Amino acid sequence: MPLTLYHVDAFTDRLFGGNPAAVIPLSDWLPDPLLIAIAAENNLSETAFFIERDPQEVMPLRWFSPTQEVPLCGHATLATAFVILCLLHPDQGSVRFETLSGILEVDKTPANTLIMHLPRFDPTPPPPTPNELQAALPPHPQDLFVTHSDRNYYLVYDHAETVRTCQPDPGLLRRLTPYNVVITAPGDLASQSDYVCRYFAPNSGIPEDPVTGSIQCALVPYWAQRLHKTHLTCQQLSRRQGRLSAELHEHGIRIQGQAVLYCTGTLHL
Repeated sequence: MPLTLYHVDAFTDRLFGGNPAAVIPLSDWLPDPLLIAIAAENNLSETAFFIERDPQEVMPLRWFSPTQEVPLCGHATLATAFVILCLLHPDQGSVRFETLSGILEVDKTPANTLIMHLPRFDPTPPPPTPNELQAALPPHPQDLFVTHSDRNYYLVYDHAETVRTCQPDPGLLRRLTPYNVVITAPGDLASQSDYVCRYFAPNSGIPEDPVTGSIQCALVPYWAQRLHKTHLTCQQLSRRQGRLSAELHEHGIRIQGQAVLYCTGTLHL
């Protein structure tokens, strides 16, 4: 059974930037163990599978890391929308997806910039801080909160340089299962952004994610309140780097981004 695979770099306008994702159209769902096996074989932070329908209908969409299905993935949603709106159906201006996080819509501008409508995750105070979290990361965060929707700890530091130079202990982070960790700080002159972040997700099979859309669902409301602005820019300080533009709304956020096609291939199953 041949399947087409699109390898897309998301949140970038150039190859080898942003965050790579695999996108695979299906006519019907394959068994979950096979979907996980395909994602593990791809060995990218996310592989997106969607049921191909008329582009004016809602398309089911699921995301898999190399180890498990995840409830929300921003960059793989952007990559999937790019495949549909820029490659398969370039005459279409928007697409809607049915996902574990509800109905997600992506619009395309005339310049082929994509605008994702994602949910808003309001932070909640964490339970007592696990010893592993304190030992794995720089000490004395200014703030600490959790979001249970995406199972993440968020640590806020005073300076972007702390985020830039952080070298966490992945073994200790794995003990936080099923939670992963986001670190963030105000932007600086080097980042030229409102805030910076990094995302460590070893419990999802991702030591460090290059550019992450889903964590903005919590970061955008946090920094919007703190900086008293609703339009924000973020620099994710991974090795590949990535820059996001986001806007806060009452019931969600909007993230703008571009994507580029790296390659296409055929899976022989």
